[in-house]
Amino acid sequence: APQHHQPNHCCYWKALLNMIASRAVVRAVGRTQNQQKRGIVDYLTKYPDKVMEIKKVQMAGGTRLGENNPTWLKQPGDKAVLAFGAALTTFGCAQLCVGYYRLAAGVGKKD
Repeated sequence: APQHHQPNHCCYWKALLNMIASRAVVRAVGRTQNQQKRGIVDYLTKYPDKVMEIKKVQMAGGTRLGENNPTWLKQPGDKAVLAFGAALTTFGCAQLCVGYYRLAAGVGKKD
């Protein structure tokens, strides 16, 4: 007749206690370490707030100034951005005109 192996209850409880103890150690180690490093999030949340400083520049002399002193030209780098945009637009329009001329006159074809 086949013999049935009785489980050793002592080993079962020992393994169970080892598992519980190891989980407790892992949890304790996880709690003692610092939380995740936030890097860019910390940098952005702790960055000094300059909204009111910029708002003062924008509001100087009122906000409805029309062509005399428009609000979109009040910040220090606004004129450089305007010049770059104007140059880019001028170059694009010049290229467009050259293209239309070449199409109309039939010049500049690649054989």
